[in-house]
This record gives sequence, C-alpha cells and structure tokens, in this order.
Amino acid sequence: MTPLIMYCLLAAVVALVAGILIGRQLAGKARLDHEGEATARAQQILRDAEEKGTRLRDEKIKQADERLEQSKNKFKTLRNEFDQESKRLKAELDGELTQRRQGVVEQEQSIKMLTETTQRQLEQLQKKEADLERVREKTQTDTQQLRDKLEAQAEKRRLDHEEAMAELEEKQRDAEEQLHSVQRQLETIANLTAAEAREQLVESLKNEAQIQASSYVKDTVAQAKLTATKDAKKIVLETIQRTASEHAIENCVSIFNIESDDVKGKIIGREGRNIRALEAATGVEIIVDDTPEAIIISGFDPVRREIARLSLHLLVKDGRIHPARVEEIVAKTRKNIEEEIVEIGEKTIIDLGIHGLHPELIKMVGRMRFRSSYGQNLLQHSREVANLCATMAAEMGLDVKKAKRAGLLHDIGKVSTEEPELPHAILGMEMAKKWKEHPDVVNAIGAHHDEIEMTAMISPLVQACDAISGSRPGARREMMESYIKRLKQLEETANGFKGVNQCFAIQAGRELRVMVDAENVTDERAAELSFEISQKIEKEMQYPGQIKITVIREMRAVAYAK
Repeated sequence: MTPLIMYCLLAAVVALVAGILIGRQLAGKARLDHEGEATARAQQILRDAEEKGTRLRDEKIKQADERLEQSKNKFKTLRNEFDQESKRLKAELDGELTQRRQGVVEQEQSIKMLTETTQRQLEQLQKKEADLERVREKTQTDTQQLRDKLEAQAEKRRLDHEEAMAELEEKQRDAEEQLHSVQRQLETIANLTAAEAREQLVESLKNEAQIQASSYVKDTVAQAKLTATKDAKKIVLETIQRTASEHAIENCVSIFNIESDDVKGKIIGREGRNIRALEAATGVEIIVDDTPEAIIISGFDPVRREIARLSLHLLVKDGRIHPARVEEIVAKTRKNIEEEIVEIGEKTIIDLGIHGLHPELIKMVGRMRFRSSYGQNLLQHSREVANLCATMAAEMGLDVKKAKRAGLLHDIGKVSTEEPELPHAILGMEMAKKWKEHPDVVNAIGAHHDEIEMTAMISPLVQACDAISGSRPGARREMMESYIKRLKQLEETANGFKGVNQCFAIQAGRELRVMVDAENVTDERAAELSFEISQKIEKEMQYPGQIKITVIREMRAVAYAK
C-alpha cells in the first residue's frame, strides 16, 4: 500500500472519529436538556457523520487511485523514453567506437607500410653506401696502380733521356771536330776565313728561312681559321641540339571558361556595371559574345590578363559579383600575383642551379614570366639562353656558373620600370652592378647588344646564345613587339599629364581610357585633358586609323559605421 492511500485512509478514520466524538458531545448535552429529542438528534448527527466520513474516505481513495494511475502512466512514458535514448546513445557509441577502431587499424596499417618503406629505403641506402665504398676502394687501388705505373714510366723515360743526352753530347763533339776539319779545308780551298764564309752562309740561310717562314705562317693561319670555324660551328650545333625547346608565340587574349552561359549575365551585371568595374580595375577588355561557355579577356599586358582571369575565377566561384566586391577581389589577386612572381623566380634559379642571387633580382626573374619579347616569353627565352651559355662554356673551358648566370639575367632591363629611356642592356647592367653581381656578369649583360665594349670572355658567348634563341624559326614575331611598344607608349603619353591616376590602352590600341583624380581635375578640365592628350598623340606617334581618348572622372564618398 502506497503512502498516499495510507494518508487517505488515515484522514477518513480521523474524520469518522471526529464525527463520533462530536456526536457524543452533542448527545450528552441534549440529554441534559431534552434527553429524548437529543438522543434522536445525536443519533441522526452520528449517522450523518458516519455517512460523511464514508463518502470522504471513498473520494480520497478514488483520488489516490487516479493519482496512482497517472504516476504509473508517467513512469511508463519516462521509462520508454529512457529506453529509447539509451538505445540511441548505445548505437552512437557503438558507431563511434567502430569508426575509431577502423581509424586505429588504418593508422596501424599506414605506420606499418611507412615502416616497411623506410626499412626498404634504409636497406637501399646501405646497399648504395656499400657500393660507393667498394667503388671508392677500387678507385683508390686503381689510382695507386696508375700512379706507380706512371712513376715507373717516368723513371724509365728519365734514364732513356740521360742515355740519349750522353750519346748526343758524344755525337756533338764528333760533329764539332769534323766541322773544324771541314772549315780548315774550305779556308784552304776558297781562300776565305771562317768568319767571312759564316756571314755569307747566314745571309743565304736567312733569305731562304724568311721565304719558308712566310709560307708556313700563311698556311698555318689558313688552317687555324678553317679549324676554328669548323670547331665553332660544331660547338654551336651541339649546343642547339642539346638545348632544343618548343616555342609558343604569346597572344594578347586569354580564354576564361565557364560552366554555363547563365554566368555571363552575372558577370555583366545590371546595365553592365560589373563588367565596367572589372575593366576599370584591371585595365583589360572583357568580351562577352556568343561564344559558348567562354569569355575572352583582351589586353597586351600578360600581368593584367592574368589578374583579370584569376579575379573572374574567384568572383564566379564566390557568386557575389558587384562593383565593390570586384575591386576587393582584384586587389587581393594583384597581391597574390606579386607573391607568385617571387615563387616563380625562386623556382627558376633552383632549377638552373644558380645561388646567391639578390632578392630584387629574383623578383625580376619572376616578372619575366609575364613579359614577352617579340612574342617570345621572356622567362623561357632567358632560361634557354642560360642553358645555351652553360653548354657552350663547358665546351670551351670557361666558367659555367658565370655564363649561366649572365644568360639568365641578360634581359632583366626589360622588366624594370626605372629610367625607361635607357636601352634595356644598359639598364640591366646598372641593376646588376647595383645588386653586387660579378663584373664579368655585369659586362656580359651590358654588351650583349654592343652598347659597351666586351671585356669578359663570357660576353660574346651571351651575345651569341641570345641570337641563337631569338633567331630560331617561329621563336619571335616582330609585329607583336612593335604593337606592344605602341600600346605602352600610348599609356606613357597619357600618364605624363598632371592629375592622371591610371590609363589603359584597350580595343587593340584604338581606345585609351584615362582615369583622373576627381579632387584635382574638374569636369571642364577633363574635357580639356582629353583634347590635349589627343593632340600630343597626333604629334608624337604614328598609328593606323584613329584613337579614341576617354577621360573618366569618378567621385567617391566613403564612410565607415562603427
């Protein structure tokens, strides 16, 4: 029996006892007044109390039964939930335990495989060390035997030489005696003294020797020229064959592939604002036409095209394309390109085995990757010249490291923005001298186009290798270089005016977009500036057709809510 039922029964008994006591008191009092009536009333009260106690007991018992039933139901529900949760937790723990066991097994297998691989590599290394030790011992033995053999041969030759010298001295004495005898006979016959006869003989021999010597020198020089030309051709041909590489002419467009043509609408933006922001930030022309799943990026500067291509990739991948996001992505991409330039330079010098290069020169080597010379990639050209120089220097017995270093750096003047009016060879020479390169390397850089006199042995070598790399069929394209120079001259002409922030030559040089500072250039001045730039271009440049000068003045107000 539960405490609740006991409590209800106890309450009923108490109520019953209380009713009985109350009834007896009332009965006693009524007996004093009206014993008969009081007795009847007391009995009635007693009966009422008994009925009320019974009714109250039944109600309490019923309530207790209902509460007990509710408690049982609630307990059953909680127990079911507890069982389900226990089963779920057990299943999760079992699954996690299984995964961990699988992970431990996989780690054990990986460790076992790594241990076996390491053991095999260690055994191979030990085997190679043993082979190397055997080779070293054999080399030492062979060297000692060769040394002993050479010493024996040298001793034999020395003894033979001493014997030959003794025989020669004896023959010389006999010859002198015979000579004196002949001289006395000649003096008697010719009535001439020895001195007079000697003078006549010397004069005769001198004339004959001069004739023979001049003929011999002439033949020797001709033979030397023939041999030198033949050897030089042989060295150049062997070098070209060993350093042959493919060439690819660089174009002025890049293709950006997209998954579907729906992306073109996002890139263009409302009324073309996104594509205009991208063109203004990168300085290239974005061509969105009917070409399926492709967007054309046009620009003469490979760095700008690469920045535009990578920025488009990030924008399409992110999905958020609007002018502010475009400028943010372009700035981030431009920074990444600068880091990539340093990585390219470091990888190039590691591949070529060049050490101790200044960090600024390493950065310039990386910039060559995004420059071209007559349509030929400048870094590929410089690497090829370096390899050609190294091969030819090895054949000619010159310093291979200096030759390779000079071949790689000979065109660094083309990637510098300082003093553009100087020839690139002189500018590269000054930069190499500034960053403490060897004088022979500096001279080779400055003299590879005959701007200065060649004083180092590797200078003509660098000049020849530069000509070899550039003169191959298909290696260069003259029109591309002149076209790029004209576009750069367009931009430099506009940059020379006060108030100009940036300018980009687009539309194959048919349009020049000039961005000016809105705080320093008014709308009226912008119109005047476009006219002044057009007049200067007409006077100083030669170009086909006409060039459109567009001056853009944009006012921006920026504030930050904190």
